[in-house]
Amino acid sequence: MSTNIGQKVLDKLKDEISQNEYNRYIKHLKYDEKSSRSDIAIFTTNNILSAKWIKTKYQKKLAHLYEIESGLKAEIIIDVKNSKSKQRVKAVSKKEQSNQSTLLNPSFTFNSFVQGSSNALAYNVSKAVAETPGKQYNPLFIYGGVGLGKTHLMQAIGNYRFNMGDKIIYNTFEQFLNRYTNHLRTGTMDRFRDYYRNCDILLIDDIQFISRKEQTQEEFFHTFNELHSLSKQIVITSDRAPKKIAGLADRLKSRFEWGMLVDINPPELETKIAIIKKKSELNGIRLDEEIVNYLATKLGSNIREIEGTIIKINAMSSLLRQKITLEFTKNAIEDYLSEKKKSITIDTIVDIVAQELNVKPSDIKSKKRAKKIVEARRISIYLARNLTPNSMPQIAIYFGMKDHSAISHAMKKIEEIIENDENLKVAIEELSNKIETLKLQN
Repeated sequence: MSTNIGQKVLDKLKDEISQNEYNRYIKHLKYDEKSSRSDIAIFTTNNILSAKWIKTKYQKKLAHLYEIESGLKAEIIIDVKNSKSKQRVKAVSKKEQSNQSTLLNPSFTFNSFVQGSSNALAYNVSKAVAETPGKQYNPLFIYGGVGLGKTHLMQAIGNYRFNMGDKIIYNTFEQFLNRYTNHLRTGTMDRFRDYYRNCDILLIDDIQFISRKEQTQEEFFHTFNELHSLSKQIVITSDRAPKKIAGLADRLKSRFEWGMLVDINPPELETKIAIIKKKSELNGIRLDEEIVNYLATKLGSNIREIEGTIIKINAMSSLLRQKITLEFTKNAIEDYLSEKKKSITIDTIVDIVAQELNVKPSDIKSKKRAKKIVEARRISIYLARNLTPNSMPQIAIYFGMKDHSAISHAMKKIEEIIENDENLKVAIEELSNKIETLKLQN
């Protein structure tokens, strides 16, 4: 058997996963040739959190690739450098594999979260919960649109407490539901209850899917009560506030509101710039200031989408062997911007602008000249031109204007106002973020 068998396995794994995941987790994994045997393959990494994450995500794949390379079936052990043997993370038995979903992503920490005015309260409350769980804010209910950082903050709490020695259970609601259904079918509900009620921190993601599931709501209600009575911390995320979750029992709504409700809004421009810089740094990608600013103005508010776009630009740069310039960046995200624009309609823009500025949508589309209505119309035209693929003649027809020159005039006027009115500039940025986030949720 080749002495480089472990490295060959890691090289093959590199070809089967994304560059981002490889750099973040597998790059630091080393094969311990001295300690390994024909039936045991030992790999080492930097810390216990990374070891557990690698075991959860890649243990089966490592075992499979090892067998392909060596022709031998081996137990995979993920060890921690300079650790005592009790820190080893072994390949788990089938009985233990059902618990893997409780493990956390080690990259979701408070240090890697970018703060801004849109998420400052959620961040500070989450940090307080991590430092003193089960006290002031229990439960903590975090809600907001897709990709704004709810899961990141929830898992940051979990990672913080894990390092303090607490027992953490992290599940999406779908995982909770699947586990509940399986135990109900096999008549082993005692094991289900014992699993969820014997922890220090319970983290449940995407609770909105509990809507109209009466039997599951009943079980979650009793689990919640048991943990809360023992001062165990409960953290829940949702895409909407409890009172807006249709088909949610009143007593659960009441309990979700016992502690602290915090919402996360789409990031304002400055926070988006900070997010792009942070994600670039974490992924080892260098972007010039003008590129960062361009991406901040063009990309939506979904942080996962922002990171994915940055990684895509870097991958294209490597494959084409071209430097990441502003022109290269524009070409790289051209398809993304085109698809994003196709998903947004002028009707959506007018409805949201009307709601935010407290005017009627029909007034925006009318010829009324009241100051408030004229401002709403100009903003709607500006957003329609920037967020949709509609041409100026098409926008003119929609708003009942003479021709494209009227749209051009309206665009110049509002651009002049924006240049001299910082408050309006911020208001339009927030409207743009809200529209894009709404389309991501639908």
